[in-house]
Amino acid sequence: MTTGTGTRPMVRISSVRKCFGAVEVLKGISLDVPVGGVVCVVGPSGSGKSTLLRCVNRLETIDSGRIWVDGDLIGYAERDGRLHHLSPAALSRQKQDIGMVFQRFHLFPHRTALENVMEGPVVVRGVPKDKARTRAMELLERVGLADRAGHYPAQLSGGQQQRVAIARSLAMDPKLMLFDEPTSALDPELVQEVLAVMRDLAASGMTMMVVTHEMGFAREVGDDLIFIDGGVVVERGNPREVLAAPRHERFRAFLGQVL
Repeated sequence: MTTGTGTRPMVRISSVRKCFGAVEVLKGISLDVPVGGVVCVVGPSGSGKSTLLRCVNRLETIDSGRIWVDGDLIGYAERDGRLHHLSPAALSRQKQDIGMVFQRFHLFPHRTALENVMEGPVVVRGVPKDKARTRAMELLERVGLADRAGHYPAQLSGGQQQRVAIARSLAMDPKLMLFDEPTSALDPELVQEVLAVMRDLAASGMTMMVVTHEMGFAREVGDDLIFIDGGVVVERGNPREVLAAPRHERFRAFLGQVL
């Protein structure tokens, strides 16, 4: 999906390549994500979909190509036609605008749900604790966990921990949210509570890139579905259309395994 004429996309990925040793994981991927759009990325294990997300928020450096988020070139400054690596401080400032939720929750085990959500604004942005606490409680309320604010991660279910992780990312007021298979580590009965929070985020206008195997979510919420295999985009389009009538045999075979 691309944005309309004259409208800057929230994410622009241009000819991105990434290698791990001799293995080329991303082979020149290009795509745009419009402001407020929800792009669902699907594909088999090892296809490069998670690596693509990690390149967007600079957890991985790309070997060639460029990525912009809200008009800012990620990881570099361009001067006189040449790219220069950003300083660690400048890169950190860029990454504050990009929230990411992983398969595993990565919560601080020695901090309560409330303290986990407060951590980023207080430590990174310097928000006063009382203000951060108020905002954190609002976010825990939003994800349905206000009554668990004083609980430690070990006292929460996997689904609850993942919802705290989402609230923690939202506490930084990101422009973009990245989700890397956020339900894959959950018991089946806990998946829907996390997807419900993600549906709410999409409805509120948050720009999202979601690596997922939840085809029902992609069909219902996604604006664009991208099937990656072998580091290239094999099929792409409106989720309801491409899931109903996939054009490529490789995508049909993949759907036969996950549906």
